[in-house]
Amino acid sequence: MIPRYARPEMTAIWSPETKFRIWYEIEAHACDAQADLGVIPRENAEAVWRAKDAEFDVARIDEIEAVTKHDVIAFLTHLAEHIGADEARFVHQGMTSSDVLDTTLNIQLTRAADLLLADMDRVLAALERRAHEHKDTVRIGRSHGIHAEPTTMGLTFARFYAEMARGRARLEAAREEIATGAISGAVGTFANIDPAVEAHVCAKMGLVPEPISTQIIPRDRHAMFFATLGVIASSIENIAIEIRHMQRTEVLEAEEYFSPGQKGSSAMPHKRNPVLTENLTGLARLVRMAVVPAMENVALWHERDISHSSVERGIAPDATITLDFALNRLAGVIEKLVIYPETMLKNMNKFKGLVMSQRVLLALTQAGVSREDAYRLVQRNAMKVWEEGADFKEELLADPEVTAALSRGEIEEKFDLGYHTKHVDTIFERVFGAR
Repeated sequence: MIPRYARPEMTAIWSPETKFRIWYEIEAHACDAQADLGVIPRENAEAVWRAKDAEFDVARIDEIEAVTKHDVIAFLTHLAEHIGADEARFVHQGMTSSDVLDTTLNIQLTRAADLLLADMDRVLAALERRAHEHKDTVRIGRSHGIHAEPTTMGLTFARFYAEMARGRARLEAAREEIATGAISGAVGTFANIDPAVEAHVCAKMGLVPEPISTQIIPRDRHAMFFATLGVIASSIENIAIEIRHMQRTEVLEAEEYFSPGQKGSSAMPHKRNPVLTENLTGLARLVRMAVVPAMENVALWHERDISHSSVERGIAPDATITLDFALNRLAGVIEKLVIYPETMLKNMNKFKGLVMSQRVLLALTQAGVSREDAYRLVQRNAMKVWEEGADFKEELLADPEVTAALSRGEIEEKFDLGYHTKHVDTIFERVFGAR
């Protein structure tokens, strides 16, 4: 991923230096377990640990790999250069390359998940704070982009909170599912290595043993992990789309914070564009790009092939780095989002009471008018608002068929905004719990 959309802590997880350090720790812990079992001499295992403070030379490993055409062998050769060929002769005893590669990938994914979970906590905290801040800030709800009925800005934030909370729960489950390791040897039979080695390495590296591996860890685990990232990315886009709508000039119910000195356009000095949320929409597409390749990685030949390898070298760092950046950008947008309650009220009243049509419809049916007739009466008055700019309440009061069923007071009562917000506390308690 390009540095523009990368944060250092997540990027470090995917650096060659981190990868080789994890490879080293897996090999060293495996040697410890082998020594405990009496398979290799204890002094050889101890010799491996003497390299624990070594700086593995990425350029040197690449140089060796250019000859061997095998990355794990290149690393093991470089490790032997640190500890001596004789001392290193029992390293990788009974293991296969995928034991190191797959276990390392899952360690990296679990570490990435931990960062992403922290990112989501920041987003959730911002959404909860803004939800309570604007719990009673009335705005018009929309369906199909058209004014529907009143809601509140707090409910908008609350539903985004609930959605992101579901995403966080899914990510916790995906982290648990991906946190397995395999040190089972060629085709996963443990023929040349004791299962106790796997158990020891996994315990030391914060994983659980894969119940049954072939020569690889099953890729349905990874498919679920990346699918979860994709769903979270879609939730980010869902929030971003709403903010982009609210910032439209003809809406302007909210906008991204526009900092001093910021410029909106190279050509038009008046512009204040929703660039951050537009960027989030694009970043969400990048994260979702990983999902289908991860799904396709599930079907591999027999006990293993490496068609998945090149895919994961790309999607694992790219998807996690991008999502990490996107979540933090989203949190910043929400924290600083500028909200205009007065404009929300102005927009809601743009069509002079039209959004109260359902209340009138229901009142007519309760007064004994058939639903078909009630709908006809309400709609014919509503169309005057759309087409002539009339006042909905005044049109209803002037309609003899409506006033034959409803008194003036009953009609006027149907335009009370409080009716639409009376259950906000109930919804908030469902989302955030009792306070």
